[in-house]
Amino acid sequence: MSSKNSHVFDLGSWVAAKTKATDAALDHFLPPAKTRPSTIHKAMRYSLFAGGKRMRPALVLAAAEACGGIETQAMPLACAVECIHTYSLIHDDLPAMDDDDFRRGKPTNHKVFGEGIAVLAGDALLTQAFEIAAQCQSWPRYSHQDVILELARASGSLHLIAGQVADLEGEGKPVTAAQLRYIHERKTSALLCCAVRLGAMSANATPTQLSALTDFGYHVGLAFQVIDDILDVTQTSEQLGKTAGKDVATQKATYPAILGLERSKKVARQLTDKAYAALKPFRGRALALEALARYLLERDR
Repeated sequence: MSSKNSHVFDLGSWVAAKTKATDAALDHFLPPAKTRPSTIHKAMRYSLFAGGKRMRPALVLAAAEACGGIETQAMPLACAVECIHTYSLIHDDLPAMDDDDFRRGKPTNHKVFGEGIAVLAGDALLTQAFEIAAQCQSWPRYSHQDVILELARASGSLHLIAGQVADLEGEGKPVTAAQLRYIHERKTSALLCCAVRLGAMSANATPTQLSALTDFGYHVGLAFQVIDDILDVTQTSEQLGKTAGKDVATQKATYPAILGLERSKKVARQLTDKAYAALKPFRGRALALEALARYLLERDR
């Protein structure tokens, strides 16, 4: 699919509106900061409202839009995915994992609340995700069971957790391109793919639409992580909002380390081209998704 149409789509305004709506919904779904025990609710909210771009909720809502869905029906699933994403970041930043002091330009959760509370804040957000998802409607083609299974599988030991385990075990060791793809497919692509699938489900998507969006989500997810690897090499900590050069310092497996910088950029573009192609069945009705894919490829932080 040509990406020319995405130039006339005002992605900035669209994302701003969806971010505002997502933030309001998250604020509604989470216990207030003063709710006892207040420390945990402050810690949950600290990371959840730390200024993330809300790309995963945006993908949920854009996929729902592409399938003719209603935002209010997709929103609980958008919020659930964001809670899982935020929990994974809190845990990733812990000293026992990636040991990062900054995230989105702010001190990481454990630097503010301590390691114990940070672990529990991540646990609480993971649990919160399923409480929120359980409040969605069911649809003729997709039951509550389908939705909960989708979320659980993407975030469980075969996907998101599997990617983190393989990433940890690969530090300081020679990793092949195939092993690196396994890590990225699970650590990053799985949840992004889950996001677009849940958005489609909330719109009662046809099997053809769901298949196309699964293909889209897989390729965008991989491209996103390849770009993330590239940015760690090419950008400063101030630009990234997190510690730059950590991947090299910890000998973490990355695309630039294995394939080189230029070839990695080529891989990212090929993956995104495949994502565009997956949107052909929507015949121009997936402008938000196409524009998001372009943004993810061309981002500089």
